[in-house]
Formats: sequence, structure tokens, C-alpha cells
Amino acid sequence: TFEVKWGEATDSDDSDGKIIKTSQMRPSEQDIIAILPRFRGEIKQTPPFFSAVKINGRRAYELARSGEDFDIASRSLFVSSLKLEKYISENSAILSLECGKGGYVRSIARDLGLELGCYGHVKWLRRIASGSFNLSMAHSLDTILKLNKTSAVNNFILPVELGLSTIKHGTCTSTAAEKIKNGNSAPILCKEARTGDEIWVSYSEIPIAIGKYEAGAFLPKKVFNLI
Repeated sequence: TFEVKWGEATDSDDSDGKIIKTSQMRPSEQDIIAILPRFRGEIKQTPPFFSAVKINGRRAYELARSGEDFDIASRSLFVSSLKLEKYISENSAILSLECGKGGYVRSIARDLGLELGCYGHVKWLRRIASGSFNLSMAHSLDTILKLNKTSAVNNFILPVELGLSTIKHGTCTSTAAEKIKNGNSAPILCKEARTGDEIWVSYSEIPIAIGKYEAGAFLPKKVFNLI
């Protein structure tokens, strides 16, 4: 969920940035609703200059802060849902977005403003879900810090496999598990996997590692220290 402020473009595409362009144009509620279908499905999106995208080995935000000129290539993004939640006034609106990996809300706000001919930037945003996690599972930092040195903090720790539910899962033998734990490739069983797929592997229902599937073998990328 995020709020877009119309009439101003900033160098960071959010309210923390410097205003670089303004417009007297303002969209109506129907203008916004009419434009949203163009931003659903498979779209091309250019990340903000103040982002963590790497340009020749350096982060874009580093280049932007140093005043260097550079371009960021657009990339494909699948937008499952983009809705107008509330038309606050002619100056701002609240929208909700559901998209794939690598999406930038700031870019959506910027591009909506450009399409509407009025400019726009993100006033605030709130991530309400990511993968298998959502706000109902969240706890404040203060709560965690207070419980950090007590056994009660264990009640807040979620199982590793919950964060892996969006990728394919394979299993392995105890011998293969030992190889994988040491960073070596090993044969695994994953009927759904295809060569090049990112998968996670478990032994005896305990997550072992995340890696890539290559013709029946598993190449570990990140090994868990759970057994």
C-alpha cells in the first residue's frame, strides 16, 4: 500500500528527494482508474536512480549521490494487481500493488505520474506482505529487543521452510546431506525441478541448503546450520 503525491517529480521518486519538476495538472479519480490497466501484467520498469541496482559494479545510489551521469536499463516486471484504494484529493491517492521480485513502488508512482501528465512520487509506502510473510506475523523491534535475552524470543522464530515455500523442494539421503553441508554437489530427488531451477533440499524434513538443480544433482549456494 502506498500514497502518491501528484504534481511533483523528485530525484529519488519519493518524498525524501529533491523536487526536480512540477506541474499544475492534477488527475481525477476516473483518470487514475483508466490508466491502471496499462500497469498490470508484464510491464517494463526502470528502477530509480537512488536504488541498489548495480551499474558497472557500483550501486546506483552511490553514483547518484556523487552526481555522476548514468543510465539504468529497464527490466521486465509482472504486476499481479494494481488498485486505487482511496482518492484522497486531486493532490494524492492511495494505491495497492502486488508484483513479482524486483519491483519498485517508486517507479510505479513516477511512471503513473508521467502517464497522467502531472508527475508523481511516493509520499509513503507500507509493505504488507512478502512471499509467505505478512503483517499479521510481524512484531515491533522494541518487542524483539526486550525478549532477545529470554527464552520467550523462541516463540517469535518461524521455521526456515516457511520462507522457502515459493521455490521447489527436493530431498536427499544422509550421505548426500553430508556432501551438501560441506558445499559439494550431490544427487537429490525433486520430480518438479528442471535444470537451472532454484530449489531447496531437506534431509529427514530438516532444511539443508538452497541451490540450483543440474540434471539430477544439487549445487548448494547457501547452506543452513540446522543439523
